Amino acid sequence: MSIILEDVHNDKQRKYDEDILTVREMMDMLAIGKNTAYKLIHEGKVKSFRLGNSYKVLRKSVEEFIYSH
Repeated sequence: MSIILEDVHNDKQRKYDEDILTVREMMDMLAIGKNTAYKLIHEGKVKSFRLGNSYKVLRKSVEEFIYSH
């Protein structure tokens, strides 16, 4: 039974991992540099949040940015 619960937890974690990007992953996705990435974040053009000392970026927000430009 615990194996099934563990698999469900892993599936949920995998989904969150796919929905939340690091700044580096956003940079790779958009083929941009670090300065441009942080500019997009600070200007609110890409939704993000801070977790400790690093920013996390919502994949959906990056996709919306791509489609709007």
